[in-house]
Amino acid sequence: MSVGAAIREDAPAILVSRFMDELQEPRKPYISSERFAERLGMSKMTLARLAGVHRNTLRTNPASEVLQARLREMIKIIIAASQLTGDIEKAKYWFMNEPILDYRGKTAAELVSDGKFEAVLAFLEDLRNGASG
Repeated sequence: MSVGAAIREDAPAILVSRFMDELQEPRKPYISSERFAERLGMSKMTLARLAGVHRNTLRTNPASEVLQARLREMIKIIIAASQLTGDIEKAKYWFMNEPILDYRGKTAAELVSDGKFEAVLAFLEDLRNGASG
């Protein structure tokens, strides 16, 4: 195996690791909602809506278990999508913007907001196994 091939094989793991590093609240053991919103190009108000929390929660209680659980769900979906696309940026775009016809044209972000996290992961798993989306 060439060095170039080894780098290409490790690239997805490196991209995921870098993405996760970008999302950590500095010197805290939780995900930064502010950084997450910024990296996905959404307002904090939109993130609060998607996460199902009051907008003030992002500022006053950023370690809230409800908020952190929803952020983890969104990250899991983005990472799963990046494994299909090979690119975190494409996965983030897909998560926010691409309608999923099997789910009445809702985006993955809208489905997570509706509490359909598992359905989105199942959809991605079906794509990984060869289904057409």
